[in-house]
Amino acid sequence: MNLIEKIEHGGRVLAYIIPSLARPERTTFLTPPEDRQQVGFVVYPAGGTIRRHYHKPFKREIQGTSEVLLVRHGRCEVDLYDTRGDDKRLVVTRSLATGDVLVLVSGGHGFRVQEDTVFLEVKQGPYLGIDDKEAF
Repeated sequence: MNLIEKIEHGGRVLAYIIPSLARPERTTFLTPPEDRQQVGFVVYPAGGTIRRHYHKPFKREIQGTSEVLLVRHGRCEVDLYDTRGDDKRLVVTRSLATGDVLVLVSGGHGFRVQEDTVFLEVKQGPYLGIDDKEAF
């Protein structure tokens, strides 16, 4: 079982899909450190501890918005698009089901829902409302 499917088009990463059955034996980060979101599995044995800590207030400049979607329940299809240029071309369609994780890095996306579906969504803030998205 692969831990991740990397979806690329035209030399850039559009998304990563992490299947629900992915079970690494050790801590494994799936996205590169330069990405806007770092996504990975952090593995601890029973009885282990996580040393108390905080994250220093570093200033970061981020252009664009990446999203991480966990399918908590349900089933859907995601279409991934190349949004460079005027035509906004469909690149690939993938099915997602309960437990799958989708990391959206670049390009566009749309969904078709086959069953009642609940996503847990994580993205950078602050959210700018309608000004944050462009439909096509």
